[in-house]
Amino acid sequence: MTLACPELTRLEPILARYPAREESLIQVLQDVQRAYRYLPCHVLEQVAARLHVPLARVFSVATFYKAFALTPQGETTIQVCTGTACHIRGAERLIDELRDRLGAGPGETTADRRFTIRTVNCVGACAMAPVLIVGDRYRGNAKPAAIGDYLSEGGGGHAH
Repeated sequence: MTLACPELTRLEPILARYPAREESLIQVLQDVQRAYRYLPCHVLEQVAARLHVPLARVFSVATFYKAFALTPQGETTIQVCTGTACHIRGAERLIDELRDRLGAGPGETTADRRFTIRTVNCVGACAMAPVLIVGDRYRGNAKPAAIGDYLSEGGGGHAH
């Protein structure tokens, strides 16, 4: 089956890697999320048809797991820990600075789609509170004044 929409050309190799049945659904959705940085509705319709799964089931799985997003996500995810220690030590000031600097807050993606901002309940690094994670780079004892540096360094690194 040839997919008509040019944007769907990224989907074909994903679907080709898995058996056309419901057991493949989560793996397919993970690959779609990586390829598109979110789960576009028109792509999910194709996934449902090709895996012989009701569209309602596809959406049920897509909305159950926090790793999946139904709206476009940024190239880099910024996570602000809002657990008790981070909250007490200034997580809200980090969120305010991100909002001021990027024009987006928790649960939002910047207009240029460079960043998606999320809050998380705990990252298990309470001794380093407040913690900001840019991509895969942890920033302990994060300071609002250093947000620009954290963003320019982006992801790809390790805890500092």
